Amino acid sequence: MYPRQSLNQLLTINQYFCIDRLEHLAEAVVNNFWQRCKITRRDRIHFHLATCSTIVIFMKLFIDSANPKEVKEIADLGILDGVTTNPTLATKAGIDYKKAVEEILKIVDGDVSLEVLSTETAGMVREGKALAKLRKNVVVKLPTTAEGLKALKRLNGEGIRINMTLVFSANQALLVAKLGAYIVSPFIGRLDDIGATGIDVIHEIRQIYDNYNFETQILFASVRSPLHVKQAALAGCDIATCPFEVLKKLVEHPLTDVGLKKFLDDFKQSKQKQLV
Repeated sequence: MYPRQSLNQLLTINQYFCIDRLEHLAEAVVNNFWQRCKITRRDRIHFHLATCSTIVIFMKLFIDSANPKEVKEIADLGILDGVTTNPTLATKAGIDYKKAVEEILKIVDGDVSLEVLSTETAGMVREGKALAKLRKNVVVKLPTTAEGLKALKRLNGEGIRINMTLVFSANQALLVAKLGAYIVSPFIGRLDDIGATGIDVIHEIRQIYDNYNFETQILFASVRSPLHVKQAALAGCDIATCPFEVLKKLVEHPLTDVGLKKFLDDFKQSKQKQLV
């Protein structure tokens, strides 16, 4: 089960490094520790289960929006881990893109993916460097093209985190992971739109990444409904980026509303006094 380290070695690490308290450390520190130990994602889960430790791997939820008000509302729920945005979203919302990004960066401490507009390598590299300087939590988004791969290699070599976008196949995901992309963004909703089974691509990418211990995070993009979010979680995605309306629907269920109303009606009819 553990090609690089035995379970006994992992238990020893837990004893002397207090792995069960790693949740109190910054995510970057945790990930760096696992990478230095060369422990696969799957083995981390087995390790935590074997040691009864807290599992620090979880799926992050991003909002796909250029509207600062939407970002703020979801952030206030306490469930927001990051943002993906682009000029198209700003245009649809009737918002100035530059001002929107400035406001979003003030609201969100997690990753904020900002996309380059150039289509050739030199332009992507130039824009990528400029975007990365806006704030330390900016992740530069590049298109998954031949020119994008060249830009990925150069920017990644300078320590700039890259989100490779517009991915539609496992082969594309393999290439960007080999080049050390921080995030890969398969557009599952668009695959479903043309009659393909998008979730199959997610399963393929997850299998490939687990096979070779790639650290690139899988971001389920082009989310159309709460069903896609559930599929992302079941398939082991690291991130799902969702429209505002989808994120709001995640907490909603008609039986919750019916049950709450019945509970309050029953209490009112009981003539009991409130405890506080």
